[in-house]
Amino acid sequence: MSQGVEVVGLYVRDQDEALAFYVEKVGFRVHTDVKNGSYRWLTVQHPDQPSFQLGLCKPGAPLHDASTTQTLLEMVAKGAMPPLVLRVDDCPATFERLRAAGVEFTQEPITRFGTVDAGFRDPSGNGWKLLGTRR
Repeated sequence: MSQGVEVVGLYVRDQDEALAFYVEKVGFRVHTDVKNGSYRWLTVQHPDQPSFQLGLCKPGAPLHDASTTQTLLEMVAKGAMPPLVLRVDDCPATFERLRAAGVEFTQEPITRFGTVDAGFRDPSGNGWKLLGTRR
């Protein structure tokens, strides 16, 4: 029997905005984009990691009432969610590529603990760390 994590959900304020960010700027590709009424199941994946998907989830009905939806979006916008980590071969080069694509960074590459890392946030406020080496 094979088991493992296949999809991790990420709250976003606008799925179209998130899709454009992750595909056009970060370099992910669309895996699934289907609708059922007003509900949209949208996932993207890193091209080098086809067995894992990132679900771009908009909080709301049927899971959340209006008050909870607003609270979740505010929490994400404030950067309250733990950062996700994007492992890269060359952190400074990836930093430059993403910055040139319009990604706004919260931390430029810094060397610590034997690796190089940098930080950015998506348009909804989700934090990311690039973690890699220097070439």
